[in-house]
Amino acid sequence: MKKQLLVIGVTMAGLVACAQKDMTAAQEAVQEGHGYTPKGYVQPKEPEVRERLEWFKDQKLALMMHFGLCSTIGIRESWALSDADAKWSRKEIDWTKDPDEFKRQYYGLIRSFNPLRFEPAKWATAAKEGGFRYVIFTTKHHDGFCLFDSKYSDFKVTSPECPFSTDKRADIVKGVFDAFRAEGLGIGAYFSKPDWHNEDYWEGHGIGRTVNRMPTYDVKKNPEKWACFREYTKNQIVEIVRDYGKIDIIWLDGGQVRRGTPLDIGIEDIIAAARKYNPALISVDRTGGGPCENVITPEQTVPKEPIAVPWESCITMGKWWGYHFEDEYKPLRRILHTLIDVVAKGGNLALNVGPQPDGRLPHQALERMAALGAWLKVNGESIYDTRPMPPFRKGDWAFMRNRKTGAEYAIRLWSEAEAHCGRQALPGIEAAKVVHVGSGCEFACTNENAGAVIDLPSDFKADANADVFMIKR
Repeated sequence: MKKQLLVIGVTMAGLVACAQKDMTAAQEAVQEGHGYTPKGYVQPKEPEVRERLEWFKDQKLALMMHFGLCSTIGIRESWALSDADAKWSRKEIDWTKDPDEFKRQYYGLIRSFNPLRFEPAKWATAAKEGGFRYVIFTTKHHDGFCLFDSKYSDFKVTSPECPFSTDKRADIVKGVFDAFRAEGLGIGAYFSKPDWHNEDYWEGHGIGRTVNRMPTYDVKKNPEKWACFREYTKNQIVEIVRDYGKIDIIWLDGGQVRRGTPLDIGIEDIIAAARKYNPALISVDRTGGGPCENVITPEQTVPKEPIAVPWESCITMGKWWGYHFEDEYKPLRRILHTLIDVVAKGGNLALNVGPQPDGRLPHQALERMAALGAWLKVNGESIYDTRPMPPFRKGDWAFMRNRKTGAEYAIRLWSEAEAHCGRQALPGIEAAKVVHVGSGCEFACTNENAGAVIDLPSDFKADANADVFMIKR
């Protein structure tokens, strides 16, 4: 999907009057990752969806998971199948230069996919203890391989071709959704609208021809074929929402399949059909614009300014979306600072982890999840249920207000080298005192032109990465 720089101008509902003035400049925020319609965000007309979006904005932290055929050998998910994307997506495909042979091998991974150590309850427990509030799990990526028992495809984990099909846990999506639901976490279903294994999108699965992200035929000249693909896509989306318990979010990827273009699949009709089973279903039709893009999704980036509509940055914990044997994971400080930055600007963070070929989560991911959870256990009141508060982000400080309690917070983001004591100025904030959330210690403030100032003693028990202070006016 191409990067788009597009603009919105929407007022943040429920933001207090003092924040509304400061948010004005941010209403024209530019999203640097995947974009959204230049006509602006469309507020859902369904009251159940609008109410659920307030729930969404309270959650703040999602565990995103890319899992599938690519995980088996640790290569890039799906994209290597596209000849037009070969230059960047096939860098690790060094065993063959024949694109058709590679495609046959990739699709043939269905005969190797066998995550025998898949224990979704352990995933869900790690997520719960890590402070995550909902999951976004890959039901089907662009390669078309279904991790659920779809009635509309044979290219799935429950196919007899797949060795895992004989396992009682074969319906992986069911196992994941049931386990996360049991921990009280929300459920998001990632679903690719393009399907490169479907004959009504890529004829011959793209083998024997040069393919890109688009269908292999002219949709305008063969509307019946495209109509079959539309119906197939609708059936699968409804199938997930209808048959896999309560789904909170349907997270639709593949922006080339979009409304108002030749590749229109009638997304409004599809979402309406899905909402017959869950009227409050949040639809994330990425880059599609219109009434089905209820949440906008910057990818691998955080906007420079607050965005005044529901949004969620999807960012990898390592460098890759799916599992990669040589992946390099971000340090906790970077992950935590990213979360705080996102929350201060009014968004959620979808932090991605790719499960291993055997079905376990990588130990590097589990270590970071546990450390993140330990910080949130102490300081979560400044993250969950919050909304942006001016001045939002200023230097090494982030500011937010809990919408339920009214409590106001300032978070000091520490670098590795600096001393965590001495004079600390809270830019743009006046306060009588602040209370350190981690210890309960109070610090009197002096107010200067630039804002409140506190003096942290040399024996201050600082967190290595970030400290939270409750502001008392």
